[in-house]
Amino acid sequence: MPQDAFTLKHVIKELDELLAGGKISRINQREKDGLTFLIYTKNSTVKLEISANAQNCRLNIGSNEKQAPAAAPNFCMLLRKHLQNAQILKVRQIGFERIAAIDFLCVTEFERAERTLYCEIMGKYSNVILTENGVILGALKTSGIDDGTHRLLLSGAKYNLPPAQDKVNPLDKEELEKVLSEREGELARFISARVLGVCYSTALEMENALGENPSAEDIYNYIVTDDISPCVTYSNGVPNDFKVRSSSPDKKLYPSLLKAQGEYYLYVTKKKEFEDKKRKLDGVLRSAEKKCGKRLEIISSRRQDCEDMDTLKLKGELITANIYAIERGMDSFKAVNYYLENCPEITIALDRQLTPSQNAQKYYKRYAKLKRTVAALDVQEAEAEREKDYLASIRCHLDGADDIADFEGIETELSAAGLIKTADGKNKKKKQEDEPVYRKFLYNGFTIIAGRNNLQNERLTKSLKESDLWLHTQKYHSSHVAILSDGRPIPDDVIKVAAEICGYYSEARQSGKVPVDYTLKKYVKKPNASKAGFVTYTEYKTAVAEPNAHAELKD
Repeated sequence: MPQDAFTLKHVIKELDELLAGGKISRINQREKDGLTFLIYTKNSTVKLEISANAQNCRLNIGSNEKQAPAAAPNFCMLLRKHLQNAQILKVRQIGFERIAAIDFLCVTEFERAERTLYCEIMGKYSNVILTENGVILGALKTSGIDDGTHRLLLSGAKYNLPPAQDKVNPLDKEELEKVLSEREGELARFISARVLGVCYSTALEMENALGENPSAEDIYNYIVTDDISPCVTYSNGVPNDFKVRSSSPDKKLYPSLLKAQGEYYLYVTKKKEFEDKKRKLDGVLRSAEKKCGKRLEIISSRRQDCEDMDTLKLKGELITANIYAIERGMDSFKAVNYYLENCPEITIALDRQLTPSQNAQKYYKRYAKLKRTVAALDVQEAEAEREKDYLASIRCHLDGADDIADFEGIETELSAAGLIKTADGKNKKKKQEDEPVYRKFLYNGFTIIAGRNNLQNERLTKSLKESDLWLHTQKYHSSHVAILSDGRPIPDDVIKVAAEICGYYSEARQSGKVPVDYTLKKYVKKPNASKAGFVTYTEYKTAVAEPNAHAELKD
């Protein structure tokens, strides 16, 4: 992202026009390195986001809502103390640096003071620092003498600007001319390495606009002009940057740079939230899958220990059949195994301390114990297999998620299973969805809906009329898909599209062809005490479909 001094210059100019005279209403710190200011301006209420995140440092007007933490961090409390109800006097850039200064007039019953919030937008060195009369009141990221840094960022210390870079200021045309005379190699890399406040992506745009041999005057005019065309650039249909101006043919223009920046970071923020949420749920699910797999391994191992169960029973029976030939004190004897066709001899170990009858009972007891163990293992294995299958169904929906809303039901399921706990160690309560937001498609006058998770699958199937058509992949976990008929006959092409959607939102989405069963809702039943989303069905037909998300049909 081009969060260089050149881009920040235009961002700050627009922020000053928008926020000057505004009043601070609320301050929140929803992330460890992100602040949000709710500001009443003369025209509207706006939300200023200040991020000191290494990858996404910025000042922008935001729209993405996040829940504020129950307890505000220390720096947030300090800002509330000193800036609550303060008036914004000006938003300005410090020199041609990546530093924005927001000047506040703070008036209370007891004092009148001017304070400045410095927002240093510098990648991993980004910071937010509140000062009064050049003295630091507090910083988002502090550093002391023991930290070995060049700057002291502690309450009570004097605020000093970050160390200057060994680069030429592009606003100094004479120095810029000297540097350009020393140029070697690619222009964009040379400018980004030697000219202050211009990152590589901005330098590339500059090269595209001015050619490979621009003069100092050209570069100066490119930087100081207010003739801009704010835009978001795209790559393969996905936003990849926002620019003051761009020569890219794949872009979307906006009326202001703040609008372009806001739209871009809305996408970036949602993408990060989606990836973070998916990573968290994936970790929980992997842990549960591993635990279930380990349980099945233990069951299998214990079952192997019971493999000689029938041999123990046989030995007990042979001792009983030959009890007349056994004397107490014998440590073994040979008997004919009359259960086998060729009647081979078998050697049976005996306990010298026991009578023949007691030896037989010993074998019978061991056999009975192992038999009970096998019966218990059968129950445990069936339960573990059901759990494995249920986790596989959750995995199917997690892997197929394409929106953060898809995770709500999955998180509820994992919470209900005791796999996700809150900070107090208690399982989250199951949330009740008022209006399930199914995936919805419109095709040829028919509405096709698909569940996002097991809970939605269950509610979707229950909500259908008996004449609606219900679809599910054969022998694969998938979303429940339905075609709402409204009493009309459903054409084959509509069934084909619904089957393709069903195949896409299934375990078999990477397959070339997927068998999809379809039947009327009246033939779909849910067994008692079964897991969410589990059903049985009869009177069905099967269509073979190629998985297709049909994004163009989404409503």
